[in-house]
Amino acid sequence: MKALETYAASFPDAAKDIRMNLRAVLSDSTLAPRARWLVALTSAHVLADDALRDAILSDGAEVLDDAARDDAQAACALMAMNNVYYRFRHMVGKAEYERLPARLRMTRLAAPKTSKAEFELASLAASAITGCEQCVRAHEHSVVELGLSMEQVHDAVRIAAVLHAARASRRLAPVAAS
Repeated sequence: MKALETYAASFPDAAKDIRMNLRAVLSDSTLAPRARWLVALTSAHVLADDALRDAILSDGAEVLDDAARDDAQAACALMAMNNVYYRFRHMVGKAEYERLPARLRMTRLAAPKTSKAEFELASLAASAITGCEQCVRAHEHSVVELGLSMEQVHDAVRIAAVLHAARASRRLAPVAAS
């Protein structure tokens, strides 16, 4: 994980835990390697962090095939739309909105280029980062229905959480001595 280590080298000492967690969540996981790196790549796209994305593409190159790279972009794009739409419906809480059809195209959810379970995990990670409760619940339910364990769901969200913290850590300036 040389590229991610280089990425994390700029973290101030206050973010040492994040530096350590970055390595841990991507090396010690119940997720299959492609699913793990797909979740990471999707998270980097959602976070709009080009340096993090490039580090993940470099370090995950062995398992991030064309299908995984394409699905990471598709999950990012679809969740950018769905997370806003469904978060609005949830936050407003009016039954009238719940009865209206979304009329938003999202056929890629049904026909991903990787597996349905991997795409749902990527969508779960994106939804966790953006904070859409309804989408998180829906994707968690789908993943479990598709046969993944709670530990695997947990690992996907841990990856998203650590990458979110890594992006924030990279933006921190070292504390100057007074």
